[in-house]
This record gives sequence, structure tokens and C-alpha cells, in this order.
Amino acid sequence: MENSPIFVDILVFLAAAIIIVPIFQRIKVSPILGYLAAGIIIGPFGLALINDSERAHTLAEFGVVFLLFMIGLELSLERLRSIGIKIFLLGLAQVVISSIVLSLIAYALGLPAKASIIIGTGLALSSTAFVMKYLSEKGERATRFGLIVFAILLVQDLAVVPFLILVDLLGNEGSSFVEAFGGAAVRGTIALIVVVVLGRVLLKPLYKMIASTRSSELFVAATLLVVLGTGWIMTLAGLSMTLGAFLAGVLLSETQYRHQIEADIRPFRGILLGLFFMMIGMSIDISLVLEQWLIISGLLIGLLLTKTIIIVILSKIMGNKIAISIKVGLALAQGGEFGFVMFGAALTLGLIAVNLANILLATIALSMIVTPLMFTLGKFIEAKINRGKEVSTDIKDSEERELTAQVLIAGFGRVGQTVAKVLSDANISYIALDLDQNRVAKCRKNGMNVFYGDADQIKVLQSAGADQVQVAVITLDNKITSKNAVSSLRKSYPQLPIYVRAKDRKQGRILEEAGASAMVSEAAEASLQLGSIVLASLNVSADEIASVMDDYREDDYALLEEIISA
Repeated sequence: MENSPIFVDILVFLAAAIIIVPIFQRIKVSPILGYLAAGIIIGPFGLALINDSERAHTLAEFGVVFLLFMIGLELSLERLRSIGIKIFLLGLAQVVISSIVLSLIAYALGLPAKASIIIGTGLALSSTAFVMKYLSEKGERATRFGLIVFAILLVQDLAVVPFLILVDLLGNEGSSFVEAFGGAAVRGTIALIVVVVLGRVLLKPLYKMIASTRSSELFVAATLLVVLGTGWIMTLAGLSMTLGAFLAGVLLSETQYRHQIEADIRPFRGILLGLFFMMIGMSIDISLVLEQWLIISGLLIGLLLTKTIIIVILSKIMGNKIAISIKVGLALAQGGEFGFVMFGAALTLGLIAVNLANILLATIALSMIVTPLMFTLGKFIEAKINRGKEVSTDIKDSEERELTAQVLIAGFGRVGQTVAKVLSDANISYIALDLDQNRVAKCRKNGMNVFYGDADQIKVLQSAGADQVQVAVITLDNKITSKNAVSSLRKSYPQLPIYVRAKDRKQGRILEEAGASAMVSEAAEASLQLGSIVLASLNVSADEIASVMDDYREDDYALLEEIISA
């Protein structure tokens, strides 16, 4: 193992990431650019610490697989239906028209017909990894803008299959596209049906069994099996593994385990996706860029302008506002990771020259690098267009408001359920977590918004929306878990109001020291409620009872505790 090249490569990758990426974060630049810079530095065209490793590249592609899985996990079937057929048609139109226009431009520049078709189709696709990662960083994944961008990217991912078939057919004379595509469509349909049926039948029982063991390791193992297994089934049908991972995420988004799953899988996605971006950086030949800078600059500007104009026009035709249309066009103007795959396949078949392929790959990589700038430009233009206008924020559309909780409840026993009922009666949205899967299942059947999840883990609380809620309520029975939840939330969100239920004043003090904003002592409050009932039975006035109770509740039951101690 100590002499394994892949082992040394991984050490170099990790070292480069932890040294270079924090520097970019410190100067408030996207970590994506940090990973790209790290790749350039350690790659074959930089310090040559790593010569492009096929095994490392395969590992990096899993980053995109897990990214698509996480996206699917956040998009339930209901939310997918809410996106609407128009937006999917927009994605289809973008792929078709961009491919045709870019192919014609390449042909007009004197390239052969076959090479022009491959270039046009390859450049028509955008970068799912870059765009979705950046949407997450900016908190715009759940906006209407984010949903439109995602829908177009999803259609592009679906288009990869016929595009790769097309490349193969162009390299093999006499083959029938209709026959090849028809066979792929049949296999893909069968695979989709198998995955959906098996997912509906097996996923809930599988996770119910795993959750009953309370083993976090088995939970992670089950999720990895589902993601990679679904992706493998799709590859058998000739479809993309990322599509399979996305579908697995959508199926699991309908279950009560989605937030625990998201928290468990996030570290895998982050590490592997960072590795993917570093691999993109490694592909950039700086000497080639400097040598051919005029051609590459022209191609880069032409690509960004052409795709932006096409998407803006199509988006406006589909009824979207001009500000959103411009943002979408700029966000999707870059080339994508599948362009590397297509041009690599075309190069193998001898359909494009080596020098041309290298120039195209450099153009795609550079277009990814400027993606953050395109996002910034889109936001600037949107602000200019909407200046002085009263517009409802795009960040939460009507369907998103319904899906965004105002209160996070950790622990869903009798106290948590009572709090949830009070909130619901006041039309205040909430999301709750509990580790008792039977309780979760029963409450969900009664229409309560509760999910399986360990509130002792901050990543689970974050997955449930701790960064978006206005208030957190901790009603956990376990004293240690309750303290850990309060402490983690206070450390991550210093301004978040955290209200806790404590069994007694002693536990209440511990929770307050951990960061609770206020606490209610269950024992003390029950005693006061009983006392008020006794006073009422003795014909003491309601005002006098309220005054007495308020005196005892003042300073967090300090007077009551003093009397009891005495």
C-alpha cells in the first residue's frame, strides 16, 4: 500500500486542498476556484506532482454522482411536478437550438461537418457540478431562478446519452442512429421502471430496518448501496450514473429519513466533488492557453455570448421575466464536464484533431472558471432592472414558502407534539426531528411534518433547515443529547433564539450555560399549573392567580427553587 501510486496521489490531492482552498476562502473567493487553482498547481501542466491518473479521475466523477443524489434528495416528486412542463420544454429547446447554432458556427469557421456536429453538441451542455455547487453556496437552489436552472441542467444530462450515441455513429460509417437510439431508449425505460418499482417497494422497509438498529455506520452503508446500486443499474442500460443517483435521491426524498441521509452523505459529496474540480484544474494546459490565447479567448467569448443570448431569448418566450431570463442565461453559458467526455470520445475515434481537442478542453475549463463572475454579473443586471420596482422576492416562491419551516423542533415526544400542534393552530410552519421511527411514522400519517434524524448531530439539524428557521425548540428527553443540540446550534448560529424544555431547574441551568435563550422547567411548570387549579377551586380571582404565577415564573422559577430548597 505504501508504494501505491494512487495512495501518493490521494495524499497530494488532500494536501493541496487543505493548503490552497482555505486561502481562497479567506479572501472571500468561491472554494470552487480554490480547487481549480490547486489542480492547476499540482497537475501535469503545473508542478507535475500528479500526472493525470485515470483512477483518480474515476474517483472524482463520483463527486458529481453524489451531488446529483443530494439534488434529488431535495426535490420531492411534488416539487418536480411544480416546476412545470414549460421549464422542461425550455431545457429541451436550449439543448437542441444551442447544438444547431454552435454546430453551424463551427462549420462556418471551416471545420468538417462531423467535427462541427460534435463541437456544437459538446459545447451546448453546461456544468451541472459547477452551477449547482454555486447555487448552493449562494442559497439560490430553491428559488424560481434555481429551479429553472436545475430543470435545464436535468434535460442536458438526459441529452448526454443520445449525444454519445451520435459521436459513436459518426465514427462508425453505416450505423443507424434511429436503431441505436431506439435500443437505448427501450433499455433506459426498462431501467427507470425497475429502479422506481424497486425503490417504492424496498427503500422504506430497508431504512426502517436499518433505523431500528440505531447504527450510523449501517445507515451510511445503506445509503451508499442505494446511490451506487441505482447508478450501476442505469449504466447497464447505457444511461448516465448521475441520472441514476438523481433518481435515487428523488425516491428517498419521499421518505421520513431524508434529513439523516443528507447529513450522512454530505462529507462524501464534498470531498469527491472537490477532487472533481481539482481534476478539471489539472486538465488546463497553461502553456497552451498562453500560446493560443487569441483563439481560446475568441472561442470563450463566443461560447459565453452565444449560449447566453439563446437561453435568454428562449426563457423570455416561455414567459419568464427578463431579469430571471438574463440570470439563467449567464449562469448556464459555460461548457460542461460532459464536454470533456464527448471530445475525448471523438478524439479516440479520430473525428477531431488533437490540437483542436486540447483547445476546446481549455476553453471549457476556462468557461467554468468564469462561472462565478457570470453569476455576479447576472445578479448585478437583475438589481439594475428591478431598481425602483416593487417586486416580490424571487427567493421564496409560493410553493417554496410552504416548504420552508419557521421553527425547528428537536424531539417529538408529547412536549414536542404539543408545541407543533400550537404552532399549526397559529399557521406557523415547523419541521421536527426524532429518533423513534415508529413515532415518526405514526405522526407523519397524521399529517405532522416530522422526520427521522439524530438531533445530536449538527449536520442533521442543518439538513433540516437550521440555517433558515427563525426559532429552535429543544424538547429532547436525553440530557446529554439536549445539551449537545443546544451547544451545537448556539455555536453555529449565535443569533438564533433557542428555547428548551428542562426536567428541572438544575438541567435548565446547564442548558442555559450551553446557549439556550430561555427554558421551561417541566417539573416547576407542572407544579405551578397544579397550584393555580387549587387556587381557582378556592375562589381566588383569576387576576390574583396570574399575579402569583408570574411572581414564581420571574427569573426562571428562582423563587420557587429557593422555597423548595429551603
